[in-house]
Amino acid sequence: MSAVAPCIWFCGFSGAGKTTVASLLFQQLSANACPAFVLDGDVLRSGLCNDLGFSQADRRENLRRTRELAKILSCAGIIPIVACISPFDEDRQLARSLFPQGGFALVFVDTPLKECMRRDPKGMYSKASKGQLKEFTGIDSPFEAPVQAEVHVRNQSPAEAVHAILQISALQGWIANSCQ
Repeated sequence: MSAVAPCIWFCGFSGAGKTTVASLLFQQLSANACPAFVLDGDVLRSGLCNDLGFSQADRRENLRRTRELAKILSCAGIIPIVACISPFDEDRQLARSLFPQGGFALVFVDTPLKECMRRDPKGMYSKASKGQLKEFTGIDSPFEAPVQAEVHVRNQSPAEAVHAILQISALQGWIANSCQ
């Protein structure tokens, strides 16, 4: 394939539902014979980025590695579906800059911090609140909410969120021209 596949990049707090929606999107794309791959922040941190902590410098390096991997997948004709907290606008803009105009879509899974803390699926907020995990987003490290997201997921079911994502023109074009 000569064209670059679009990148779908999810951001939001830990526990917001990024991986849930990303996985459902992957299933929908696979059902349409669209090669895609989910780059999940937790999975990347357990392998490719297992030498990194949560300092601002380590977070930036984690996202640098992630965006380079997403670009490689995209150039291979595989839709990268990235599900990472991505707390800083600068890092999200750097990711966007690697893709052609319209070839990157940011999906902001905007779940309130209190709800994410209530869910706390990995016990991270509990550890951070007790001081056992330093520089955790939402506790003692900031999250810069995006002002430029192609899809803003708020109070939607995962299926509704995927439906909205599938309306992104670059993704619709890719499905129509490069899948099946």
